[in-house]
Amino acid sequence: MGKVPSVADGDQVITELVAIFLHLADRFPDKHLAPAIGDAARGPYLRWMVYYNSCFEPALMDKAQNNPPPPPARCSYRDFETMLDVLCAQLAKGPCLLGERFSAADILWTTALGWTTQWKLVPERPEIMAYLARQGGRPAAKKIQDEDADLAAKQKAEGDGAPPAT
Repeated sequence: MGKVPSVADGDQVITELVAIFLHLADRFPDKHLAPAIGDAARGPYLRWMVYYNSCFEPALMDKAQNNPPPPPARCSYRDFETMLDVLCAQLAKGPCLLGERFSAADILWTTALGWTTQWKLVPERPEIMAYLARQGGRPAAKKIQDEDADLAAKQKAEGDGAPPAT
């Protein structure tokens, strides 16, 4: 299907963003990014991973395209504000989506909320901005931000490969 993103793991090809996150978090349990099967946090973890695709993305797309939400019997998210209220209530509960426990869900949601607030697709609600600040302050996040800045500077210095403007 020409899907992006996709990940090859041996002879398996995994597409769909959330499926990739779930696969990689389970594939590398030593990184502690996913509660194990049987862990009480597994259900909430799966909920927030799937909420991204089943509620957030459809609500975001409908809002961006100025579409009204589908009728309640066919709608996974009710309406944009309700979907966002549910998410913000969870973000307000702790530093991470699972309270004190960092997981792949936080990587997914930090990325999504980062770009959607930057592009003004999602309002900069206090719960969202506080969550982004907490997650962005993590040492691993700072390391990635520094690496991204270095890469951007290197690409700028080398040029972007586009022909010169005439």
